[in-house]
Amino acid sequence: MVRRRAIFPLPLAALQAAPAASDPRVYAYGDGVPLTPAEYSRLLASLAGSDGVAADSYSLGGVVEKLETRMASLLGKEAAVWLPTGTLANHLAVRLLAGGKRRVLVQAESHLYNDCGDCAQTLSGLHLVPLAKGRATFSLEEAERAANEAMLGRVEVPVGAIQIETPVRRRDGERFDFTEMKKISAWARDRKIGLHLDGARLFLESGYTSRSVKEYGDLFDTVYVSLYKYFNAASGAVLAGPKALLSGLFHTRRMFGGGLPHVWPFAAVALHYLEGFDRRFRTSVETAERVFSTLRSDSNFEIERVLNGTNNFRMRVSGVNAPVYQGRLEAAGISARVPTGDWFAMQVNETWARLPAAEIAARFRKALG
Repeated sequence: MVRRRAIFPLPLAALQAAPAASDPRVYAYGDGVPLTPAEYSRLLASLAGSDGVAADSYSLGGVVEKLETRMASLLGKEAAVWLPTGTLANHLAVRLLAGGKRRVLVQAESHLYNDCGDCAQTLSGLHLVPLAKGRATFSLEEAERAANEAMLGRVEVPVGAIQIETPVRRRDGERFDFTEMKKISAWARDRKIGLHLDGARLFLESGYTSRSVKEYGDLFDTVYVSLYKYFNAASGAVLAGPKALLSGLFHTRRMFGGGLPHVWPFAAVALHYLEGFDRRFRTSVETAERVFSTLRSDSNFEIERVLNGTNNFRMRVSGVNAPVYQGRLEAAGISARVPTGDWFAMQVNETWARLPAAEIAARFRKALG
């Protein structure tokens, strides 16, 4: 079972160049399509020329507003705001939702708790309470216990917000249990506790559960989605939620240094990949599942999946040295990360839809030599 998140270097060929989307190469790493600076520039020029992309002014208007409106609609929210990073999106969401109640329940394995330099604590005076260490899901009982303990001290410190991340990056893309999520949502709303979803990779999870992103969004007040992980923008994030809550975020964004003068080069590319992504990624998932089924029938391949996972998997081959196999894979038209020992950490993304499953499986087998 894949459990520990590690940093895997990319193959040298991937660092040097990434073929265009029309190229039949499959990238067995990353959540999105790797674009070189030259390819990104060509795509942006094409979009600006054919679609008449309108520029923004300090992240307001133009194609940025068009992206915000589209994302809000997909997530079932009244409004959405572009932000430069997911770190800022999560931080500002729990800051807004908590208000004067400074305690926020989060997963111990969440990005906000582990990877943001205590931004919510340092810059907004929030107190993050970590739950479910070593797990993707905390239960309603755990949330209730944490809330009750906060009220039993000499000074009451009520919980102001709850953040749930799904899928969980530090758990290799494991999903938060949806049944438990619904219970927590109902309990929190009954107590007027704000709910935020760190849905950086939510569209990927949707491809594995066949639940719409709106079905997730309906359980939360605010939702964050990454724009660079698989919508392939050079940077950016979107925070969606009630119009009244987000109406003043323009000023807060600027206060935190996030009011960039021009972000249309990010928004235009993200909007381009957003349209039709659910269909393309679902095709990729179905293709990958057929590839796994074929390779599992071959004793030379061992594949491990994450229980309740999404697009992360591990693969080991027999009869050939792993670094040698990686080089052969590259020559066969499949790019993979440098292996760790005998194992390859791999991911499914929309490049898996470029070829039939039989052809991809044949390439994996060809690399055995």
